[in-house]
Amino acid sequence: WVSEIMLQQTQVATVIPYWKRWMKALPSTKALAEAPEEHVLKLWEGLGYYSRARNLQKAAQQVRREHRGSFPDNLITMLTLPGIGRYTAGAIASIAFNKPAPIVDGNVIRVATRLFGIDGNPREKQLSERIWDLASKLVAEAERIQRPDERNCSDFNQSLMELGALICVPMNPDCPRCPLKSRCAAFRENRVEQLPAKAKQTPATPRSFIAFVIEHRNRFLVCQRPDDVVNAKLWEFPNVETTESNLPISAHAQDCLSWKQPTLDRFTTVKHSITRYRITLEAHRARVDSTRNWKKPGAWLQLDEIEKLAFTSAHRKILKKLIALKDKSLSAQNHGKTSTTDGHR
Repeated sequence: WVSEIMLQQTQVATVIPYWKRWMKALPSTKALAEAPEEHVLKLWEGLGYYSRARNLQKAAQQVRREHRGSFPDNLITMLTLPGIGRYTAGAIASIAFNKPAPIVDGNVIRVATRLFGIDGNPREKQLSERIWDLASKLVAEAERIQRPDERNCSDFNQSLMELGALICVPMNPDCPRCPLKSRCAAFRENRVEQLPAKAKQTPATPRSFIAFVIEHRNRFLVCQRPDDVVNAKLWEFPNVETTESNLPISAHAQDCLSWKQPTLDRFTTVKHSITRYRITLEAHRARVDSTRNWKKPGAWLQLDEIEKLAFTSAHRKILKKLIALKDKSLSAQNHGKTSTTDGHR
């Protein structure tokens, strides 16, 4: 369950260390249901799409409340849990409980469209339902021929996904090694590269933000995002979207911080993507002599305090640079003290 939620829109190699850390900290539905939300978000920090983490906790609380803490093995019941849709329920039901539940992800779509020679956009509703129906019939057949000591539903669905991930790949599939090549319509008709049909790509939308790293007596100003926005309750440095790129930095600072700023120095630039958005975040740094003019919600914290908070991924990169500079400065100071002592000796 946890691994399937983490693997939504995230690669396996990225998920593994997060999954290990999560399971060590929250090894049961009870532990997850009762954990402070801040702890849950901190464990998730860096995986993105934080609603997944919140839904995991809501689902754990529902499992505790309605199922005595035992995760349900029924597909229909799974679908009532927050964050669990058709694919995730099918994956958990078949892989964990060996139920004849279908799963359809990108790998399965690719195998199915090539194997059965299915034309058209597989993401469109009618064609998608056809593929789900095929997947359902295939896993049901796997169960029908299953011996008592076998887990055919689990093995079949995992095999289907692995086939798409390792052999029936999007570009240059390894057809000679494919165990299904003699049955594959696309291979037989020399249409492997044409299937599945490519969906029309949505053009990327650029967005630009400016963040302000404001320091006062070794404390930095950080803000928590509101409850009703993307990345709700996560922390970040004060920032503003620069819809008017011709405005000077000082004007954006005034808009964001609501008080006159000293000279701002460019600190770092972070580029990242969220769905169709290509985001550029420019961070500028300044030191202030007083905090009395700060009127907006926020907190002035030392770096070791900030490290304990769950940050949005882009702002976490800004924080990491701050920490690296602090460590470098401390190392230089310690080196200087050692050199002075050695010289005295």
